[in-house]
Amino acid sequence: MSRKKLIVVGGGLAGSEAAWQAGNRGIDVILYEMRPVKMTEVHVSSRLAELVCSNSLGSNLINRASGLLKQELRILGSLLIECADKTSVPAGRALAVDRNAFAEMVTEKLSKKENITIVREEVVAIPEETTVISTGPLTAKTFSRKIIDLVGEKYLYFYDAISPIVETHSINMDIAFKSSRYEFMSNNGGDYINCPFNEDQYKRFVQELIKSERIKIKSFESDIFEGVSAGPEKYFEGCLPIEVMADREERSLLFGPMRPVGLIDPKSGRKPYAVVQLRKDNLAGSLYNLVGFQTNIKISEQDRIFRLIPGLESAVFVRYGQMHRNMYINSPKLLEPTLRFSSRNNLFFAGQITGVEGYAANIGTGLLAGLNAAKTIINEPLERLPETTILGALCHYISNAEVKEFQPMKANFGILPALSEGKKQNRQQRADDYKERALTDLKAHLPKNRS
Repeated sequence: MSRKKLIVVGGGLAGSEAAWQAGNRGIDVILYEMRPVKMTEVHVSSRLAELVCSNSLGSNLINRASGLLKQELRILGSLLIECADKTSVPAGRALAVDRNAFAEMVTEKLSKKENITIVREEVVAIPEETTVISTGPLTAKTFSRKIIDLVGEKYLYFYDAISPIVETHSINMDIAFKSSRYEFMSNNGGDYINCPFNEDQYKRFVQELIKSERIKIKSFESDIFEGVSAGPEKYFEGCLPIEVMADREERSLLFGPMRPVGLIDPKSGRKPYAVVQLRKDNLAGSLYNLVGFQTNIKISEQDRIFRLIPGLESAVFVRYGQMHRNMYINSPKLLEPTLRFSSRNNLFFAGQITGVEGYAANIGTGLLAGLNAAKTIINEPLERLPETTILGALCHYISNAEVKEFQPMKANFGILPALSEGKKQNRQQRADDYKERALTDLKAHLPKNRS
């Protein structure tokens, strides 16, 4: 009698984690990844789990929602968080990785797993076998159409963007300085390179952003999205292009990616009026990315305007900013908190296509979908994580949110159940209590509910 198998469609963060979790439970897994046979608008390699936007997975502090989520994933045995820890680069209190080393490690681990087969071809129909769909926001046209036919709903979608990367040697350190926020003039200089602005420089920079020529957002696969209500100007508020922020109000960037809080310029001894932070993009430290500087400005304009950033006058850009299409399904109408598709017992969705936002959330949904797909195959009850955990709360949110207002959700304490009433607490105390409750409930949950 042949063994039952699991199909995983999409070899990004969620799909890679899902394949590993099922494979670790003795399930034969076929992981389909269409690259390099067919590339997307933004991927540059054939590696699994390639990061196309930032190289940061967010805060590593476990009394922050993002850091707590990563700690939960460590407890749950996440392969990708383990790989991220092993390929990390200095980033202050955040977990950032050498994106190439990270993807190579994930690819190698999955390739060497005996019961995981990686198939490099495009999937054009939804398999009938037990399946995890984790094709991400850049799902290919043919498969997108099949998903739309399956769910009976139009896709919601938004446009996302990636930030530029520069060669480190081309940064003018006579102007820029190294420091992490609130680490004033430390001996090692800190993990970020900071480009400081005075008020006049900032105002000129913002005016150039406002006047900049922008790439016209094309209607990706218009035949797929015909009739979809969410138009091309529907940006996700958590990842706005810098020029869109500048359009809103001159000071907007001072409260976003250019906020100067916690930084002192050692050359002047004062806090800059504004700052652009650059974060190490690889272990060698030869590349740095502009933090929060996702953009859709024309490349020629980027080359001109970004050289107005003090310290980047002669920068060598190895990648410019770029917009790309992101899509997600109407999960509150379609998914259960276990990530199972409500109308088909052996079909699961994972990753950004479900409406979670952030690398760690994508990994987490992949972990849960892979685990529950395996449980489906071996006829065990499905896993539903406590809603007091960040991952459990995220999965509850995307499956129970208000349908009409559904937008991607990242890890945050606001989606957790309220703490027990008691004495008044400040923000830090509440965060510590959320952390303690989440980790306690998760550890108590595991022995009874995991095989």
